[in-house]
Amino acid sequence: MKSISLYEEKNSFLNRLSPESKILYVLSAVFIPIFMGNHMVSTGFILLSALLLFGSGVIRKTIPILGVSGFVVLTVLLIQGLFRAGNETALFGILGLTFYKEGLMFALDIAINVFNIILCFCVLVLCTKPSDMIENFVRRGFSPRFGYVFISLFQLIPQMTEKMATITDAQKSRGMETEGSLLVRMKAFLPLISPVIMSSFIDTKERAIALEVRGFNAKNRKTFLNEQHTTTLDKVIQGFLILGIVGAIGWRIMTWLR
Repeated sequence: MKSISLYEEKNSFLNRLSPESKILYVLSAVFIPIFMGNHMVSTGFILLSALLLFGSGVIRKTIPILGVSGFVVLTVLLIQGLFRAGNETALFGILGLTFYKEGLMFALDIAINVFNIILCFCVLVLCTKPSDMIENFVRRGFSPRFGYVFISLFQLIPQMTEKMATITDAQKSRGMETEGSLLVRMKAFLPLISPVIMSSFIDTKERAIALEVRGFNAKNRKTFLNEQHTTTLDKVIQGFLILGIVGAIGWRIMTWLR
């Protein structure tokens, strides 16, 4: 059965880590650079995340995500490099346009933060089975209702993409033109998107019925099919990550007190 999440089972180092370890890694990658106020730390996390993704065999799945983000970052570089208030030091010119150092450095800071956040979340999303993550949360007292909503968010984009591909193939078999010029694609958009939305409503209703049949709203204590496993390596990694966050907070407090 085809997976409807972004997760890929590669039996890698990241796949074997518990979801809590990867969530702590995301928190560390996001908050430690903020507390430290040093972009070299963000760059270090970018390299570490890329290395982890490469070692887990999922680096290719990050390319489309980085491509879309790269387009947005390029737009920020152009706007800030040319028009940011406070631009004074001309750096270089292209086609009569002058790029300024202040704007480009500001845009570079944004780019580093964006790529750091994207890559660290890829470590979590691409290498963590959503059902395992939510199951661990529910074990710790997380509401099953919120857990279901949360796991649905992970499945939404892949599910919609798969449904769109199926409906596109069905429309092609009926003689509809879905490829070609921009005008042809725009004409085919509405006939394609309407069935996608309607099928999503139907899927939602079928899921709700299935959950009721399986006793989702039952008040009895829930049991779990899989046992929770936390290895010594998980505990060591989590300990280092927590120490890193606490150390970054302490460093920031000491900086404020000076």
